[in-house]
Amino acid sequence: MGFITFETMKGFKIVFWVLWRIWFYVLMAIPILIMLPFLLISIISERGYPYFFKMARIWAKFILFGMGFYYKVKREQKLVKKTSYMIVANHTSMTDIMLMLAIIKNPFVFVGKKELVKIPLFGFFYKRTCILVDRNSSKSKNEVFKRAQNRLNQGLSICIFPEGGVPDDESILLDEFKDGAFRLAIDHHIPIVPIVFPDNKERFSYTFLSGSPGKMRARILPFVETNTLTSENRKELRDRVREMIYNGLLDFKNHSKKKK
Repeated sequence: MGFITFETMKGFKIVFWVLWRIWFYVLMAIPILIMLPFLLISIISERGYPYFFKMARIWAKFILFGMGFYYKVKREQKLVKKTSYMIVANHTSMTDIMLMLAIIKNPFVFVGKKELVKIPLFGFFYKRTCILVDRNSSKSKNEVFKRAQNRLNQGLSICIFPEGGVPDDESILLDEFKDGAFRLAIDHHIPIVPIVFPDNKERFSYTFLSGSPGKMRARILPFVETNTLTSENRKELRDRVREMIYNGLLDFKNHSKKKK
């Protein structure tokens, strides 16, 4: 009997990655098509958003399980129903969106980059339910604050990935944070919910030929209150929350090394 060469194995891997990535986009479309009439009804007015959010959670879980991902959440503090929060996490993968929807039950609205609007079908609903930001436009950033304030006034929460995007250099554990999320949290006196996603980069990074099915862990850290803070404390708050998430990522990394 012959044996499989390194080149053959590499070829199998590349085929798997290509088919697996295509499957990801197929999975994104299937639940949207099935729930299409209900999704369209839910976005007619902003009042329908809580119903849209419930369907979005089903969509997210369908994709995660369909891709062979299973998630485990450690909650150091629990969110209270009908309470607004500023939810922040590290950002390394498109699956951050799905995992966030899967683990948070309180209806929230994403603040995200406008480039995702280009994804067929998904982009249609993304544009109409999320708060889009053009990071190269100061006018766009001001509009984000207005729309986010409107959503908070409706009793919803806001989710922002404060790195402002995914670093091109995947060796960066956690990029610097932007101020926006912390300014909004202080202005509205809402708690900040820091979340750590340690596995998403390994599971499904933006590098096309990479990733694998497996476990996705999430850790919801203790909330950071903003009741007594003013705009002068914005940078201090930003750096404090970043340090919490950074240390959380280091804990997971060191724990994984010890296991090996």
